[in-house]
Amino acid sequence: MPFSPRTTRLLIRILINAAVLSLFATHVTSSPRFEIIDRVEHYLYDVRVRLTLPGGVDDRIVIVDIDEASQVQLGQWPWERVTLARIVDRLFDDYGIRALGFDVLFAEAGRSGGNDAFAESFIARDVVTGFVFKDSIAANEPEFTGSLPPPIIPKDDLAGFSVPFVEARGFTGSLRELQDNAAGGGFFDSPLIDSDGVFRRAPLVQRYRGNLYPSLALSLVHVLEGAPPVGFIFANDSRRGIDLEAFRLGERNIPVNEQSAVFIPFRGPQESFRYIPARDVINGTVGNDALENKIVLMGASAAGLLDLRSTPVGQRYIGVEVHANLVAGLLDGTIRKQPAWSVGLELVLLFLVGALIALLLPRLSPLNTLLFVSAILAVTMAGNLWLWSAFNLVIPIAPLLGYTLVCGLLQITYGFFIEQRNKRHLSQIFGQYIPPSVVEEIDASGADVSLQGETRNMSVLFSDVRGFTTISEGLDARELTQMMNEFLTPFTRVIQQHRGTIDKYMGDCVMAFWGAPLPDENHARNALLAAFGMIDAVHALDETFEAKGWPRVRVGVGIATGDMNVGNMGSEFRVAYTVMGDTVNLGSRLEGLTKQYGVDIIVSANTAAVIDDFAFRELDLVRVKGKQEPVAIFEPVGLRAELSAEAVARLADYEKALSLYRSRDWDSADALFKKLKEHGGDLLYNAYLDRIERFRQEPPAANWDGVFDHQSK
Repeated sequence: MPFSPRTTRLLIRILINAAVLSLFATHVTSSPRFEIIDRVEHYLYDVRVRLTLPGGVDDRIVIVDIDEASQVQLGQWPWERVTLARIVDRLFDDYGIRALGFDVLFAEAGRSGGNDAFAESFIARDVVTGFVFKDSIAANEPEFTGSLPPPIIPKDDLAGFSVPFVEARGFTGSLRELQDNAAGGGFFDSPLIDSDGVFRRAPLVQRYRGNLYPSLALSLVHVLEGAPPVGFIFANDSRRGIDLEAFRLGERNIPVNEQSAVFIPFRGPQESFRYIPARDVINGTVGNDALENKIVLMGASAAGLLDLRSTPVGQRYIGVEVHANLVAGLLDGTIRKQPAWSVGLELVLLFLVGALIALLLPRLSPLNTLLFVSAILAVTMAGNLWLWSAFNLVIPIAPLLGYTLVCGLLQITYGFFIEQRNKRHLSQIFGQYIPPSVVEEIDASGADVSLQGETRNMSVLFSDVRGFTTISEGLDARELTQMMNEFLTPFTRVIQQHRGTIDKYMGDCVMAFWGAPLPDENHARNALLAAFGMIDAVHALDETFEAKGWPRVRVGVGIATGDMNVGNMGSEFRVAYTVMGDTVNLGSRLEGLTKQYGVDIIVSANTAAVIDDFAFRELDLVRVKGKQEPVAIFEPVGLRAELSAEAVARLADYEKALSLYRSRDWDSADALFKKLKEHGGDLLYNAYLDRIERFRQEPPAANWDGVFDHQSK
């Protein structure tokens, strides 16, 4: 069984929705991932970071800067080790800092010695050295240089772990005498760079030869807090990376991903921490309050030494300040978390929005679809930003936004170009026959509007101007055209207001039908209401026509109800959407009889039978030209509920007179018709009085059934 047009369009929309949904769902489940969606996610992550930056300067952490001015005084980097020893002594002895972390390498001995003095400056002080891990080893390149600090978690404590930690292949570390005297050490390389080259995450640990070593920031915080015990927190009592929830640092639980990496909690743009030139430290020109009890990181901003990184808050961000942000975030507990259940949430939201789109978008216009999609985008972004701000949760948003936007645009495009094409096709076919509102209803309902011929129970209406030949002879061609336009326009309006389909204009005659192209259960009643509206419209033109010197126009209307053929009919040269059949012919004959009975509207028996709330009087039982079977014809009197008692009484008298006439009681019928004639309706009553007089002289045959034969149209 073929699908209806509505069902077909709905299925196409659902298939579009399902195809787009499957693409984004596979991305969420990482099988496969689409780089363009990841890039959008990165961009939206950066937007959220910039929108929610705390701002201000964190005065707990200070950066001692190896800047160009310091190099002018102290010489090109690397500086003499005795100079560095003096800086360390100044920082701890004169300024009373809490801890010092080096974002620089000391892999080689100084040019003029002094290593011992520099190493001695580390003793009994919270100094953390920096080193760099290598992710690959080139040919003829040593695996390592210098030495590493003790691992923060030795490999023996990692038995049974299946966590995909960042793996190092080698390292460049500090001189052994420096590292041995330091309180700790941490790597400051950046192994996790996103596909767009931006540094958003940093691993807290890297694995080398089975042992885990901390980052510079983690090592510094670990030293600051007295080297508390560390470990990992997993969900479901497992040791798998996919269940890794947090890194435990003493009493702190730091949210991490499956690689034990964290989102860098940027405070603001560059210089969210105070920079103090190294020369000012060694010269003692820095106020004590600037460094006292501070956490110090030593790094470089000088040209040639500058470690620049692309970050969400700046394309050229000094590397040492990245570590400062991470130290602050570890201390404050402001590391954002992307929970493992975020994948499930993404999928649930995708399918929920997908269901809404599948159910609602096919029922919406392109404009309303755009508004609906915009609302989903706004609610999604607002909800995501709320989770971000209120709970420090990083929930991916690009798949949901991308799916909503892509699917919405495809649905709008389909609705505009495909369904609007169908609507334009309907308008081309039916626009000249039916009102635009019905065209909209046809499109909205998806009803089958096949133009092939079919048989339906319908109602047809014919209206004709009485005495049109005489009227036309009194007007020139221009006036006649103008007059016809002025009365045909309100006729058309009335028919369309009552859901009728204009079939054709035939000179002064209008033909219309009800029940196609859309089925209409009330087609007979709607046709009758249109007939009354046409009579009222004609009377409303009287003053206008008189003012223009035109004659008044009166029309007769005939309505027939029954089965008829409807569809596109004609020849290979010209076709028209029309109706044909005996019922149509009867409607035309009924319109012609209105002038013979002196009434405005005549309807068939089938029409009168299906309109319960109107009162009708049977005008006659006739045999019209072209039909052998007699038909009863009726005049609509009005709504039953609105008839006066006098009108009801006259209607009863008329029905009695008609019954007397058909039972051949000529005298009684004659008297009652004459009584009714006193209230008007001369033409109808005179017709019966004339027949009674003739039947008195020439009685009808014994088998007479009261039928009157009309030989004219």
